Amino acid sequence: MIFPATFELKTGFDRIRLLLKEKCLCALGVSNAEVMHFLDDFASVELFTSQTEEFRQILISGEYFPSQDFYDCTPELKRIRLEGTWIETEELMFFKLSYAAIGAIKEYLQKRSLKYPVLNESLALPAFNKQIILSASKIIDDKAIIKDTASERLREIRSSIVSISNSIDKKTRRILQSLKKDGLVPDEAEITIRNGRAVVPVYSSNKRKIKGFIHDESASGLTSYIEPAEIFEMNNDLRDLEYEEKKEIIRILTEFTNQLRPELPEIIDAYQFMGQIDFIRAKALVALDMGASKPKISATPQMVWYEAVNPLLSLLQKRQKKEVVPLTFELNEKQHILIISGPNAGGKSVCLKTAGLLQYMLQNGMLVPMKDYSETGIFKQIFIEIGDEQSIENDLSTYSSHLRNLKYFCDNITSSTLFLIDEFGSGTEPHLGGAIAEAVLVHLSNVQPFGIVTTHYGNLKLLAGKIPGVVNGAMLFDTKKMKPVYKLAIGNPGSSYAFEIAGQIGFAKDVLENAARLTGGTQLDYDRQLKELEVEKEELLKKQIQNNVADEFLSEMIEKYRTLLENLEQSKREIIVKAKNDAAKLLNDANRTIENTIREIREHQADKEKTRQLRQELASLVEDNQVADNPNNATMVVVPEKQKKTEKSADRKKSKNEAPAVYSRPAKIGDYVKLIGHEGTGIVEEIKNKSALVIINSMKLWWPLDELGIAGKGEYESSVRKMAKSDQRSIFSGLDEKTANFKPLIDVRGKRAEEVHGLISAWLDDAVLLRVHELRILHGKGNGVLRSVIRELLSRTKEVRSFRDEILEQGGHGITVVEIE
Repeated sequence: MIFPATFELKTGFDRIRLLLKEKCLCALGVSNAEVMHFLDDFASVELFTSQTEEFRQILISGEYFPSQDFYDCTPELKRIRLEGTWIETEELMFFKLSYAAIGAIKEYLQKRSLKYPVLNESLALPAFNKQIILSASKIIDDKAIIKDTASERLREIRSSIVSISNSIDKKTRRILQSLKKDGLVPDEAEITIRNGRAVVPVYSSNKRKIKGFIHDESASGLTSYIEPAEIFEMNNDLRDLEYEEKKEIIRILTEFTNQLRPELPEIIDAYQFMGQIDFIRAKALVALDMGASKPKISATPQMVWYEAVNPLLSLLQKRQKKEVVPLTFELNEKQHILIISGPNAGGKSVCLKTAGLLQYMLQNGMLVPMKDYSETGIFKQIFIEIGDEQSIENDLSTYSSHLRNLKYFCDNITSSTLFLIDEFGSGTEPHLGGAIAEAVLVHLSNVQPFGIVTTHYGNLKLLAGKIPGVVNGAMLFDTKKMKPVYKLAIGNPGSSYAFEIAGQIGFAKDVLENAARLTGGTQLDYDRQLKELEVEKEELLKKQIQNNVADEFLSEMIEKYRTLLENLEQSKREIIVKAKNDAAKLLNDANRTIENTIREIREHQADKEKTRQLRQELASLVEDNQVADNPNNATMVVVPEKQKKTEKSADRKKSKNEAPAVYSRPAKIGDYVKLIGHEGTGIVEEIKNKSALVIINSMKLWWPLDELGIAGKGEYESSVRKMAKSDQRSIFSGLDEKTANFKPLIDVRGKRAEEVHGLISAWLDDAVLLRVHELRILHGKGNGVLRSVIRELLSRTKEVRSFRDEILEQGGHGITVVEIE
């Protein structure tokens, strides 16, 4: 139940309803907007808001929705229920278009039943007969003209009409030319139409000289319009054919109507479905304009609202490029009555109206402008007392009307009621008005309803500590700029700032001092304490913000140092791996040097001088490696001869085909060799100077002879198989990655010409590799520089078969379409 009857006018919902009606496409939608009403059950509110939210998602998605050709054909459909009637030609066109739209809507929703389940399940998609559309399309076109092919008889009649009309036109022109030669008609005269028949204009003085029927005269009486006797019968024949045409059209329409009549109940239901869709769409459009969404809704009364705004004020401020201060507050079982106080023009009444309007919108099945994580409930009643209700007819003053409304509240309020009272207790002597207001509020609170009250009375502000469930709220005021900030703060009452505002306006100091004396110290102390509480609260808020910022900064620094530590650990692991690899390489080089030294000693038969020289070279090598690779003078590890023998004996246990590389002799052409320090085995194809041309996995490279080791045939074949598999995996994984990441449209807007060359070339190469035959380059229109550069590059690319502008509807010369061979 809503009280009073002017509730929608007081809250501004009448303007919301008007916005909805403006968004509707047909009279059926408008009718739904007009009958929309307050709902007090959870199931209905949840259903209607969910429908609207799903349609809002449709609009946000940008998907095409069939919302054209919404015509209300129900009056015509109801008229033709009577036998012997037929559908009018123009109405048939509207019916064909709108009924097809209903079918398209049904098909759209059915295809997306999982995405929009509420719309599919709750609207009961109508029965739809495609044959009716096919039949209508055979009869009428989109210009409301019955087609020649609607029947064979109609085609014959219209063919005869065209033939006779042409004959009449030719004959009339010959008669007109003859009359001009005889000087009976003006030289500039032309054939015209009077009473639907072709006539010639003749000087009235000559009208007796021409045989025919006079249809009309000019206003001056100087010209008469005569139908020549020679074409009189032909015109009669034409009129007969036109009458036959009308009869045939009526026959065709009657036959179609007779076919349609048994389907009328289901068709009318389908139009009611279209009206529902139109109405839901209008609610979704209004929600988008207001920035509204669907909050959490529960069956029990509650108001936990975050950043709620008055939609009417928001739309007004948006046009003026201003921002609206959002409203955040909570009413629940523990705090269910909010008393808002503060300065005049500080936004108290706006808060109250916003609460009433948004709750009423929600319980009319509309979305509301607040955060979607807000929690809302359902109220069985909403009462509001606001504004001037003075009645001259009933001889009621404003305060008398105020009291009558409060009495109604007291008599009818329940725990499921939301009551809203603006300027509670005002309108009479302050002391008495405040006392009555306090008594009424105490009485109302006993029922534990939900309510919002605005007031300036101090005794009402003090109820927050006396009555359970009552909480104070203050509209904040900037004491430095002496202006309200329109922000609601819950917890403390607000001051009216009457003296400050009076001083800002320019009242004389002695007047304000006298007012202070008259007010008394107690009231001034109370106001001062309220101001001090507000200041303290602002300071606490500032400190809380600073602490939050500090916490965020500390968290950020901890995360930063954690990342740095992880990077250090990763670097440490990489350095260790590199050191191990370097040590292994060093050992290989040292072992090779030792083996070469031993071979040299043996070849020179242990010549003392040569042996001494080799030992010095070996010591020098060890010293250099220690300095270069071991700057901290760590001892370099050299594999002892005994260990080498052990490793060789272990290697001999391998099969002969997988024997390790032997470095005892230089490689020759045709040898299987291994590149020392690298993976892979190859065959020596050619030797020049101290280098060999080695074939490894179909790749040829020159390599120093002294860095080649002799390998076995088995080791070579094993290496070839391994590399082939690795290359194959690498190729296919690369193609898979390119296929997954490749896009046939590249956007180069805003890039320089030299950047575009590289990007387009690499992109075209990938397209050729992946066999993509049609590509699009989005370069924009601008001054055409990028377009010229790109097309010059395309013309020089042999894989490009052709290129052209995109069609106008999809970008025109801002996009180049490329065809690849």
